Amino acid sequence: MRERIRAGDREAFGELYEQYAKAVYNHAFRLTGDWSVAEDVMSATFLDAWRTREKVAEEGGSLRPWLLGIATNKAHNARRGVRRRFAFLARVPAPEPVEDFADEAAGRIDDVRRLDAVHRAVRGLRRQEREVLALCVWSGLDYQQTADALGVPVGTVRSRLSRARVRLRDLTDRQLAEEKREPRRGRGEVESEAAFAALSVQEGTR
Repeated sequence: MRERIRAGDREAFGELYEQYAKAVYNHAFRLTGDWSVAEDVMSATFLDAWRTREKVAEEGGSLRPWLLGIATNKAHNARRGVRRRFAFLARVPAPEPVEDFADEAAGRIDDVRRLDAVHRAVRGLRRQEREVLALCVWSGLDYQQTADALGVPVGTVRSRLSRARVRLRDLTDRQLAEEKREPRRGRGEVESEAAFAALSVQEGTR
């Protein structure tokens, strides 16, 4: 596949599109929070992939990390251009939703209020933290694949994901504390811990 893509084989590129278009589209939506923008990002991603096909390494595994890396950059540019906040978790689910962190957390949290606090906390993360979560957790890439997609060292991916988990916990605790109107985090910290079990398992298996 890689050799054919590098050679400009249109049939091979069509196969690439059929295989990864949905993954790119879902990833774009999670980074933009808008279905229409996600479609534009997906189109721009494959157009850029075609234009830069000669840069594809001759050897390697799946081309998904390469495509998601392009999509991440395109999504960042799209968000900056339209000034939209990161709100994918607040949107109506897709007709065919893919498994994501919210789905994993929902299995561990019966209280809708606590899950909603996690959703709102994710929107408060920094862009780089959200991107790492989107690639490692939602898209299921391992550390090396995520590093390749973002063009950063594996150690950077690990540190960003670790910081994202800590910040997500803190932000969730604040959301819960505000709702309860309690000055201390106490119970909220315990309640939110379940929401991060999925991330802990994810990181522990890398």
